[in-house]
Amino acid sequence: MANGTLAFSSPDSWKSSGRAFSSFFFDEFCCHLRRFFFVGNNRAPFAATNRLPSMEQKGSVSSPLDIPVPRCSLGSSSGLHYGSLINSVSSLAPLAADKPAISPRRAYIAIAVLCYVNLLNYMERYTIAGVLSEIQKFFDISDSTAGLLQTVFICSFLLLAPLFGYLGDRYNRKYIMLCGLSVWLLTAAGSSLVTGSQFWLLVLLRALVGVGEASYSTVAPTIIGDLFSGGQRSVMICIFYIFIPVGSGLGYITGAGSANLTGDWRWALRITPIMGLVGLILMVFLCPNPPRGAAETHGDGVTGHSSYMEDVKYLLKNKSYVWSSLGVTALAFLTGALAFWLPTFLARAHITQGLRPPCTRDTCNSTDSYIFGAVTVATGILGGALGTTLSRHLRDKFSHADPLICAVGMLGSVPCLFITIFVASSSIPATYVFIFFGELLLSLNWAVLADILLYVVVPTRRATAEALQITVGHLLGDAGSPYLLGVISDAIRSSNPKTHEWNFWSLMYSLLLCPFVGILGGVFFLITTMYITEDRKAVQRLVEEDLRPQQRPTPDSSMELSDKRTV
Repeated sequence: MANGTLAFSSPDSWKSSGRAFSSFFFDEFCCHLRRFFFVGNNRAPFAATNRLPSMEQKGSVSSPLDIPVPRCSLGSSSGLHYGSLINSVSSLAPLAADKPAISPRRAYIAIAVLCYVNLLNYMERYTIAGVLSEIQKFFDISDSTAGLLQTVFICSFLLLAPLFGYLGDRYNRKYIMLCGLSVWLLTAAGSSLVTGSQFWLLVLLRALVGVGEASYSTVAPTIIGDLFSGGQRSVMICIFYIFIPVGSGLGYITGAGSANLTGDWRWALRITPIMGLVGLILMVFLCPNPPRGAAETHGDGVTGHSSYMEDVKYLLKNKSYVWSSLGVTALAFLTGALAFWLPTFLARAHITQGLRPPCTRDTCNSTDSYIFGAVTVATGILGGALGTTLSRHLRDKFSHADPLICAVGMLGSVPCLFITIFVASSSIPATYVFIFFGELLLSLNWAVLADILLYVVVPTRRATAEALQITVGHLLGDAGSPYLLGVISDAIRSSNPKTHEWNFWSLMYSLLLCPFVGILGGVFFLITTMYITEDRKAVQRLVEEDLRPQQRPTPDSSMELSDKRTV
């Protein structure tokens, strides 16, 4: 090229040029069709620009064109190297003036809708725990069998999370959530219609409820990550995850309250489906499906698809993601067991101290569910806000602040849990005080952990990362912890007199497993501090580099169109 013009030394160059142009625009046409049919309303401007392929002639020097044209990633790399953004954030130079893909007003409305549905998800999840004593009496089941209700729910949740993660990185996320929530509404409402001889039908329906929740919990955080960035994203993620403990606490309260008002525990399972129908309608009209990576690319988004195995290999090489996911697993084990069994443990403590008669009616005393639910709501709000505030103030000073906050929360909760377990037999007020501080420290983690995942994983793999973290966390965490503690409790009680006192002591001894898991989780987060800085910088550096206009095609990325055409 000379003085901005192209020089072709023979007619063969024109033939090569024509083939290159026709091939290139055919690829663009295919990309348009693929976006239209498979991405739904995620049709942002092309994610990147690139130079046209250089046109070579045998025996002559070729020159690339200087005019940038739109490019759409079409391929996939078979070799995957950690830290690279193959199939994700390659060539992100905007086509026009930077502007958000979703207006701020619409983004805030979307956050409100997502938070509302997240609230209902966790209300429904822990409604069962709020009326567990009534369910055990109604079906005449043991602690281990009662724990199975939560275990089957979590198992279906974790088994389907990878599927929804895969779909969430490739197809319209809004439609995925709507389909999942529809299943959730139907099965949650259906579980309230079982009779006394249909316990295993209740178990099956609880498993199907997990199908709907898996679709939402996997995809929703990635939408928030694409609507906001930086400190604003941290705040929005904090608000979203605050509704986990808030919803859990309200689940105890609404479950116990509905059972007391109606005299039938099954009404507790009908409240959230009614409220969920409102959430479904709001999501249809008010929740967008922003381009993936829109927050990092000023609205342009990121395209490109890799195979599922390539995504998994990338994540397994991301040490911050691996170790923080193990920490999440320990946290899930701990919170799942405590959330399911503590109200029942407190009720048995009252009976052991002679403060309350044993439950002999279909509707038992639900005071502990009310108080525990209120404590969970309060600590969730305070802990989530405190964790996010600490993260925002310390992250700029200490690059490893986030996993360190999580480690402090986990390790700090351990002595509170020990005291809670042993004080319950003598002082209920003191027990609630230490439950408050223990839950407050654990609640520091939720929003911070979500933020860690979003900034150490590239945009097009976030849904898969979220899904795998959910799968591992629930599989080794709260999928088995309620059932495991129930089995331990039954085993201890079977070798002792069947009295109300031993009902309490057996459950108390089984709960001693939780503090040791908390110590293990704290160690995992401390290990994460060793890798978090470099992993975060790797993503930031590559995004910043790729946002600059490229001077030439990148030959070593299979996501680029080939810049060589043979005659």
